[in-house]
Amino acid sequence: MQRTRYSARPVRPAHDTSGGAPALVAVAHGSRDPRALRTVGALLGRVREMRPGLDVRLGHIELNQPLLPQTLAGLAGGSAVLVPLLLGRGHHVKHDLPSLAAAAPEVRTRIAAPLGPHPLLVEALYGRLVEAGWADGGPAGRGDAVVLASAGSRDPESAADTRHTARLLSERLGGVPVVPAYASAATPTVPVAVRALTARGYHRTAVASYFTAPGRFATAAADAAPGIAAAPLGDHPAMARLLLHRYDHARAGATPAVGVPPLLASA
Repeated sequence: MQRTRYSARPVRPAHDTSGGAPALVAVAHGSRDPRALRTVGALLGRVREMRPGLDVRLGHIELNQPLLPQTLAGLAGGSAVLVPLLLGRGHHVKHDLPSLAAAAPEVRTRIAAPLGPHPLLVEALYGRLVEAGWADGGPAGRGDAVVLASAGSRDPESAADTRHTARLLSERLGGVPVVPAYASAATPTVPVAVRALTARGYHRTAVASYFTAPGRFATAAADAAPGIAAAPLGDHPAMARLLLHRYDHARAGATPAVGVPPLLASA
């Protein structure tokens, strides 16, 4: 199968972002793992380097400071684009973010689409696999396969987004089978997916970590890997480009994720 390569060139803003542009507020879920906050901080550092002058801030849905309401309170009288550091459509994107934005009417807000699915995410996944030992550009063996380990959601659209990403990653890997697996709320789990692939004759299975940052789920997925276990997406350069891409599209009024209001603004 012919391998498709996606461009990871920096996103070019439609407008000058140095003056009067809405803030980019990255919205993370939050984690008890201290590495998560450091990882997100490094990612936002890359974003600031790529777009000097842009006001880039962080808010969490839970577990970590600053919480999103605190971040929005610091932007009272201004405007912001909320970019979820989430990988698909689910409860947080469809319900929590709109509710939290509506609870801050003093800030004019837009909600960008979640990060996935998108070819830049696939580039980050591929890069992390190569860093972990996957042969870059080499021919895939007949016994090679990948498990795409994600958090999981009861929302069927979230599962559809993960399956879409799995298909894109399979194409990027030259047709290697990529099977979605989940840490919670959906099946199969990573160990079950690995066993199923082994039963089908795939004896060299890698686990791609479809998580934005380290945490309990990402650690459990890596522990279940029989071979290569890729690191979370973290501050991969393609992730920073994707944040800016989502920001620019939301700022330009592009249609966001299904179920997310296109504009939440005060009078």
